[in-house]
Amino acid sequence: MNGTVTVLDKGAVRIHSYMSPADTFHTTTQLIETPARVIAIDAQLLPAYADEAIAYAKGLGKPIDRLIVTHAHPDHYNGAAHFGVPVHALAQVREQIIARGDSHLPTGQVIPLSEFTPSVAIIPGTEVIDGVTFVFEAVSGGEAADELLIKLPDQRVLIAQDLVYNGVHLYLGNNDITGWQQAVDALAAESGYDTILAGHGAPTGPEVYQ
Repeated sequence: MNGTVTVLDKGAVRIHSYMSPADTFHTTTQLIETPARVIAIDAQLLPAYADEAIAYAKGLGKPIDRLIVTHAHPDHYNGAAHFGVPVHALAQVREQIIARGDSHLPTGQVIPLSEFTPSVAIIPGTEVIDGVTFVFEAVSGGEAADELLIKLPDQRVLIAQDLVYNGVHLYLGNNDITGWQQAVDALAAESGYDTILAGHGAPTGPEVYQ
């Protein structure tokens, strides 16, 4: 495996954070292992790294239930088709992915839009999946125009993805510095979450906000 995996035991839930090598900026795919299934979050820039995350997930012996794409940047959705499961995203994120069109890799490979277009709209709110409470929130004005924030309140886990980077140079594709600072300040004001999952870099804690 070229990437690395950090495992966090949260009782009924285990977090498996796959992180790609430096050549794709330590992009993460979060694998949320519930009692009977795996929820995958974000799908890597290079399909080969998506395949690594998928192979690891299959080794857990539980089916991958769905893939959630948090925002419309190719390093988080290019490998979506390889998961072979429904792709979930906020409606506005789906629209932004469609607007970007086919994805062009530095190698010259083109990944057609049809391979990663989300098919299931996430409605902000609370959803219980396999007995685990997931809270979905839409955030605007961050690293991307719109992003999905996911909380596991019972496990004290906040899946921030590209709202925070841990030890990796931040890429503000939306160029909204003020909006991003406001989003981070809002996260820092949250109480009850001691594990923060970043879109780039290893799992961390609230200290990442500063």
